[in-house]
Amino acid sequence: MRDTLERYQVWFYLSGILAGMAVGWALPEATVHFEDLLWPLLGVLLYATFTQVPLTHLGQAFRDRRFNAALVLGNFLVMPGIVWLLMFLAPRDPAVQLGILLVLLVPCTDWFISFTHLGGGDGTRAIAASPILLILQIVLLPLYLWLFLGEAMVEANLAGHLLPVFFGLILTPLLLAWLTEKGAEKRPKVERLVSALGWLPVPALTLVVFLVAGSQIALVTESGGILWRLLVIFTLYLVAAALVGKLLGRILNLPGARGRTLAYSFGTRNSFVVLPFAIALPDLWASAVVVIVFQSLVELFGMTGYVKWLPRLIRASDQSPNTGPGTSKSTTQTPY
Repeated sequence: MRDTLERYQVWFYLSGILAGMAVGWALPEATVHFEDLLWPLLGVLLYATFTQVPLTHLGQAFRDRRFNAALVLGNFLVMPGIVWLLMFLAPRDPAVQLGILLVLLVPCTDWFISFTHLGGGDGTRAIAASPILLILQIVLLPLYLWLFLGEAMVEANLAGHLLPVFFGLILTPLLLAWLTEKGAEKRPKVERLVSALGWLPVPALTLVVFLVAGSQIALVTESGGILWRLLVIFTLYLVAAALVGKLLGRILNLPGARGRTLAYSFGTRNSFVVLPFAIALPDLWASAVVVIVFQSLVELFGMTGYVKWLPRLIRASDQSPNTGPGTSKSTTQTPY
């Protein structure tokens, strides 16, 4: 049942967005308290999602060094370089640019695993690597924003607005999730709780996008002219991510399932983690929220395309020409 929920999650999110827009358009007075409901719901969503990341098994994530090297290199060096190039296509609106940067610079740690499983990737390595991705993006995001925005970040006091959200809505659920996972190792009841929490992310995120769409419908209408440009940027990003996954897989001799896992990681972004940052900003930056929600929708449709395209793009036989005779061509998932 949970697999079915994850398989059709894109339609849940689309339904949530369309329903939220309909309510916001027809009954704007009903959306007055949507933003108040959004903050606790985001906290629950992040906590539930973080409990599905094996935070207490970080050491296991470092065992496949070549795969992890490719994952880190692609996510935190190559893809930010591609984002820098794509920013030349972005509108000159600083809020829109901030939204693009927030959502494209942080790799996903939740539906990345789901789509890896559905699309012929290596789910074991995806799960094991997720703590690395989560920790590195938390550390590196402020650096990226400073590199991309420079003085604009200082002048707008973005750090002053983002830091409280980071500590209250990111760090706190992360710590609680770690404590829950530690408890699950010794107490069966807590282990059952973690398992039950695995059902929450899809319905909770559906409700989140419903509330966001309902409260931001006026802004979506005003931003309609830039959505086509954003569609081009996010589509080009998805194509580039797949090609980078194939290229790094060949260079580092990671064919088949592991190469596809790289592509899924490079293509999926942590939109719901950065969404609280955008919501916390002053109204001047409100367009960033629309950008992040729109990117997540484009990405979800892109992932359905990945599921069909990547097995053909990245095959088990894809290896670097330098592969020696002693190199195995097996793509069997190996346990940690």
